[in-house]
Amino acid sequence: MLEIRDLHVKFHSRCREAVAGVSLSIADGEILGLVGESGSGKSVTAMSVAGLLPRKQCDYSGDVLLDGADLLHADRSALRKIQGREIGVVFQEPQSSLDPVMKVGKQVEECLYLHTSLTKEERRARALSAMAAVELSDPEVLYGKYPHELSGGMLQRAMIAAAAVTHPKLLVLDEPTTALDVTIQSQILELLKKLNREYGMSMLFISHNLNVVRKLSSRVAVMQTGVIVETGVTEDVYANPRHPYTKKLVAAIPTRKKKNF
Repeated sequence: MLEIRDLHVKFHSRCREAVAGVSLSIADGEILGLVGESGSGKSVTAMSVAGLLPRKQCDYSGDVLLDGADLLHADRSALRKIQGREIGVVFQEPQSSLDPVMKVGKQVEECLYLHTSLTKEERRARALSAMAAVELSDPEVLYGKYPHELSGGMLQRAMIAAAAVTHPKLLVLDEPTTALDVTIQSQILELLKKLNREYGMSMLFISHNLNVVRKLSSRVAVMQTGVIVETGVTEDVYANPRHPYTKKLVAAIPTRKKKNF
């Protein structure tokens, strides 16, 4: 479904490549976790997949294919037809991603306005259904609220509703639970599992938190300084890490017996 082949990205302002020959694939209905510390190249990989790479600021090569369609080298008009319809994106900070002067409901249905011929009433109905699907209570009321009137957890649910409203083939989630407390974080992970199960959406889930990735992803790729150093079935990688960097990440996971202060 998604195939990344030998992806290289080097920003003009940096000495080394942000992404240095990454190759990954995601099957239909699969959730792939991409883990690594800050600066490892995870978000740049996500930007490349989502068509958000600032092309004038970097050199890039390789292939990013969605069902065989080129994303990395496609022109902007072709990308606009794919973004929001075939690929949904959820960022870490919904406060900075949502328009503060546009009501939440209108933002949830924006992709429907851009990519479908639905009537105003049909778009509203679909948006309300998406808000209910992400378990936002009283969608009718929240539809008319502004972002500043919602909590962080509610905003993240609204972001997921906006990304999933067109039932895209792929959701790209870049650290979507980092700013949330543990309880809300757990609820969001269960919500993503539900969307994957009910709609068959494939997901690229990016995080530096190995525990979070373990709860959600069936397969995991470990990234260090722009390179994928290890991939495999999540439980196998966690139980028997092979690369020294993966071993350090797994060893640093807090447990009940081992607390990090």
